[in-house]
Amino acid sequence: MFVKLLLAHLLGDFLLQPRRALIHKQARKAASPFFYLHVGIHFGLAWLLLWTPSGWKPALLVALSHGVIDLVKLYTEKRYKRVEVPFLLDQAAHLAVLGAVASYPHTLEALQGMLQQTNWALVTGLFFVTYPAAILNARLLEGLSRQIQWDHASLPGAGMYIGILERLLVFLFILLDHWEAIGLLIAAKSVFRFNDLKEQNNRKWTEYILIGTLLSFGMAICAGLLARMG
Repeated sequence: MFVKLLLAHLLGDFLLQPRRALIHKQARKAASPFFYLHVGIHFGLAWLLLWTPSGWKPALLVALSHGVIDLVKLYTEKRYKRVEVPFLLDQAAHLAVLGAVASYPHTLEALQGMLQQTNWALVTGLFFVTYPAAILNARLLEGLSRQIQWDHASLPGAGMYIGILERLLVFLFILLDHWEAIGLLIAAKSVFRFNDLKEQNNRKWTEYILIGTLLSFGMAICAGLLARMG
């Protein structure tokens, strides 16, 4: 049931919501007819995929909760400096509702069972390779970074996000026992970085990139190994 409701959510929120409708909703909020059309689409999709006469009840609950969550997002999203934050919170709330509806009336028991079966070593390792590892890496390289003249333009925070993504991939590869994929990832990053390093023609910059990359990969490897042991 959860998978069917999730598919309905993905179809309604991403495939069947054109950009024009999204812009109109953001401008008019609850006064936008597209908002009510969007809620109706979610109701229809959920009921259609559940494919039972009684499926209208969970479908209606999902659609109404979807509308409430969307309204909260529409009226509060301008308070956030980063546009991805309200989007992620919105999607997390939708998924929580889908899980609750799919497991009703045993929602609390299902949640308790999920928490009891959670591999906390895996969760901790997964969290570590994101922002904690990024901050730790920046602190360790802080002394070296002061010796480099930053005369190139880059996207704000791009280096941090690249590091997070590469550590997540390394972490996943270790859990799947595909060490060769880590070598492929290092090679791919080296290819993309080659032109930058060639243009800079700066030994300090090259050494800084190598140290940062090895530190980043080392943290991810250690986290992956500890997660497998746990």
